[in-house]
Amino acid sequence: MQRRELMKYTLAGAASTLASTVFPGRALGVDSTHAARPVPDARLTDPLTVPASGTIKVAFLISSEAVVIDFAGPWAVFEQVMIEGDHPMPFNLYTVAASKDPVKVSGGMTIVPEHTYADAPTPNVIVVPAMDTDALAPAALEWLRSVQNQTDLTMSVCTGSYVLGEAGLLEGKKATSHHGGYGVLRAYPGVTVIRGVRYVEDGKIASSGGLTSGMDLALRVVERYFGRKVAKKTALDLEYQGTGWMHPESNAQFAKKPVGTANRPLCQVCEMGVDKKAALTQTYEGRTYYFCGEWCKKRFAAAPQRFVEHSR
Repeated sequence: MQRRELMKYTLAGAASTLASTVFPGRALGVDSTHAARPVPDARLTDPLTVPASGTIKVAFLISSEAVVIDFAGPWAVFEQVMIEGDHPMPFNLYTVAASKDPVKVSGGMTIVPEHTYADAPTPNVIVVPAMDTDALAPAALEWLRSVQNQTDLTMSVCTGSYVLGEAGLLEGKKATSHHGGYGVLRAYPGVTVIRGVRYVEDGKIASSGGLTSGMDLALRVVERYFGRKVAKKTALDLEYQGTGWMHPESNAQFAKKPVGTANRPLCQVCEMGVDKKAALTQTYEGRTYYFCGEWCKKRFAAAPQRFVEHSR
């Protein structure tokens, strides 16, 4: 018997027992951060409607150096969802890339995409992980723009928000990213960067913080489709103890903007501290700005006003 089949039959009856025995005071209907405060089984704020077919198609955009946990984490969440009815495993997951040739992603892993932009089924949800935006095919951005209006949600993980920015999907939107990526994200026109959160939802666009934040956003998507009870059971089945999907503000330690010093200023783009003597520099409107490397300096040179206006 496969692992998922085993879990389907054993956990269904044991979930509530496990919750009260292994985690006293953390029953499935109780907020685990504030254990004494009951939480409704289905907090359906901004609910998403399950298609009439019962199947929710989730496309994972894959390109060079896509970060494994960014797409593998949400994949594990969606594949683990099990509900009652004719479609007990409602999420249909597939990868999409420029071609079906193998793609080298982070850590040396190789992924063989299932679909190209030309033959990919129109998704209900799109997952965009962090990846090498410089190597990203223009066709990827065209595909995102072409299908985004037909989806329920397009979600980015970590600096996958840059891909949404490159595609022009963040105009007039609130968004977040990895805490080391807030500076770059603010360069995209019309975006309001939210610091110190696990995820941000704004209409049909949702973005998460770094890495494991993507699992929290995926669980939140599950909640929006099926309610909190199903999302909690999914987290329990995964033995995932994080509660950021219920408490997006729990990344607050990254909310405060870093502050540089006279000898160790911040890179004007990525906000990383740099050695003033060794850092790259550029003068703009009579002021000297510092950069950690060529990539950030080039970003600044392309649109200096976008970075300067946020620092004044």
